[in-house]
Amino acid sequence: MPADRLSTAAPGVTAADVEAAARRLVDVVPVTPLTPNQRLSDRLAAQVFLKREDLQDVRSYKARGATNFIAGLDATARAAGVVCASAGNHAQGVARACAALGVHARIYLPRTTPRQKRERVAAIGGRWVEIVVEGDLYDDAASAALEESARTGATLVHAFDSVGTVAGQGTVVREAVGQLVDQVGRAPDVVVVPVGGGGLLAGTLAWLREEHPECRVVGVEPAGAASMRAALAAGAPVDLPTVDPFVDGAAVSRVGAVPFPIVRDSGCEVVSVPEGAVCIEMLELYQSDGIIAEPAGALASAALPALGVGPGQTVVAVLSGGNNDVTRYAEVVERALVHQGRKHYFLVEFPQEPGALRRFLDEVLGPDDDITLFEYVKHNNRETGPALVGIELGSPDDLPALLERMALAPPQIERVPPDSPLFRFIV
Repeated sequence: MPADRLSTAAPGVTAADVEAAARRLVDVVPVTPLTPNQRLSDRLAAQVFLKREDLQDVRSYKARGATNFIAGLDATARAAGVVCASAGNHAQGVARACAALGVHARIYLPRTTPRQKRERVAAIGGRWVEIVVEGDLYDDAASAALEESARTGATLVHAFDSVGTVAGQGTVVREAVGQLVDQVGRAPDVVVVPVGGGGLLAGTLAWLREEHPECRVVGVEPAGAASMRAALAAGAPVDLPTVDPFVDGAAVSRVGAVPFPIVRDSGCEVVSVPEGAVCIEMLELYQSDGIIAEPAGALASAALPALGVGPGQTVVAVLSGGNNDVTRYAEVVERALVHQGRKHYFLVEFPQEPGALRRFLDEVLGPDDDITLFEYVKHNNRETGPALVGIELGSPDDLPALLERMALAPPQIERVPPDSPLFRFIV
């Protein structure tokens, strides 16, 4: 990113705001480690460091923005209490701040929030927090929280759309750059951060544009919720017609009014990553690095291979959260296999006669192929019975040969493409 673009003044949040937030968070929000990652460094021929915000005591960077905002309220506002909406991580940050400061909170969570996150919010907030489950998406919960604020006078603690929250989120990269200077003697060449509503990216830019304007900054969104890219294309925040809720920590249909002009005026890059690629990176983080990351936490590192990082460059990627429900790993594996081209689904019209399935196994499947799902979906007559068949290949390169054998096989076979509406009932 050109230095003159990054240094352009942007409204709302300044480096001084981020510095003030950092002072406010001292001895309140823990410092998280900046760790080198050998797997990613080898892959990119670069020096890759992960800023481990998953190691916060609430397992997410969101504690920074929430604490900075609530700590800045006067006594009257604290007595009136606060209200917020969240997909889970912001709620934990608010709960932590309220329990520490003795402020009552009413927290709205969408139904898509994993149970693990709901239970953590309740445990962290204790008697200071009341949880309300509202709507299917973050935006539904946000509307309910806004109504609650207007009705009761409680202060709305926005997850990303306030100066105090954005400034608090900016302390993530401020802290990481200081740690990197201590470790390698200089600031990073590239900083990569996840994007939901834009608070972390805006806070990052607010500090870097003044302190290290030469640094390349990249924001990463899930492909199914690319609200910042939509806003940049439209010239203003817009509502996405649909949102894939899988990357729940970043599944926001409209970016914030405070973050947007900071991002727009910075000239930074904003890219999107398919949810399947995020799943692959989650599994790599777990299996290779021993890190449990939630989907949003894996966004930044999942994007690294496609960013054209130069050999020898120093890269900081923010691993934003680790609040992942272990029951979701079956879906993570499934989405990863589909994205890799190793998992495919077919509708097969089996003749209702002895040996039909055996012939399918012998004549269609390859030696390294495996049936992972077999369900008759309808018995419409006595001659045939359609079945939904899931096949996992030994290698993505085996697909053309499989399709060729299917074309020659007696049963009528229809492939179910990944963009089919049927897929949402499978994956």
